[in-house]
Amino acid sequence: MSVNINSRPGSARNNRTGSWRVDRRPKFLRQNCIACRLCLLVCPEGIITGKAKNSFETDYVYCKGCGLCAAVCPKKDIEMIPEDTETEG
Repeated sequence: MSVNINSRPGSARNNRTGSWRVDRRPKFLRQNCIACRLCLLVCPEGIITGKAKNSFETDYVYCKGCGLCAAVCPKKDIEMIPEDTETEG
């Protein structure tokens, strides 16, 4: 029996759903990342990118701030920060 653990991304790419965030957004600390890609797998909108250790990031234009990426990170290298915190870069 095979199970497909990947799901198709939601509708974020069709709608700028980042404006739906009310409280918190993810911040990738880029200190302890082991590139396990769990954050990529659980993101309901498929808007996390990166391949190597400490290279992952999210597209805030589409991120809804659900926090699943931070919850699943085994190294706690993603934290949810207040929305009013300045964006890097």
